[in-house]
Amino acid sequence: MKDIYYAEKKLTKALGKMAKNATNPKLKEAFLTHQSQTEDQVAKLEHAFGVLGLTPKAKKCAAMDGLLEEANEHIEEYAKGAGLDAAMIVGAQKVEHYEIAAYGSMRSFARTLGYNEAAMIFEGIREQESDTDELLTNLAESVINPKAEEETEDVSGRAKSAAGSNGNGSARSSNNGSEDSAAGEDSSSRTSGREGGDDALAAEESNVNISSMTDGNNREGESETGAAMGY
Repeated sequence: MKDIYYAEKKLTKALGKMAKNATNPKLKEAFLTHQSQTEDQVAKLEHAFGVLGLTPKAKKCAAMDGLLEEANEHIEEYAKGAGLDAAMIVGAQKVEHYEIAAYGSMRSFARTLGYNEAAMIFEGIREQESDTDELLTNLAESVINPKAEEETEDVSGRAKSAAGSNGNGSARSSNNGSEDSAAGEDSSSRTSGREGGDDALAAEESNVNISSMTDGNNREGESETGAAMGY
């Protein structure tokens, strides 16, 4: 009881922040309505403490602290819109499921111990949490999730369009590069051809000169082993 008492008091403030950041009017209304219910649940818990002869006292609830920290991260990370609304519903439903489990267990314990009035209080709160969870599911499936999907598709479409424009520019650059490369190859081929032709011509002339010098020698003195050396 101390644990859930702490959790409900902390949730009251968190629901106000969620309502402030909600874009969908029905979701905003759901958060505000549950905030009012949660304030009433705190009073009911205080009555249950009295029924059991206990003084209302809160004990730090690590589970609720963690769930609300996660919900707060969604608010900080997302821009206002259907995407944030959808994320806040996820966070709120995690909280509701935790509370449903907690109050269901408390109801069972109270019944076992014979505290029927306290059991009725816990069951009444559990039903409210369950109704809120169902309301959030209906809002998400009928309105908010489809809207969030549309927003995502719009953003994705704009990103693809921008990428496509940059891609065309890259293609043009690639084509220009290919053209430059082709031009370079043609130029290299022409240059290489000219240089190769010049070298071949030079070689032929050289051979002619060498042949002229050799063929003009007197071969009458040649031996079987080779040309005679003349001095």
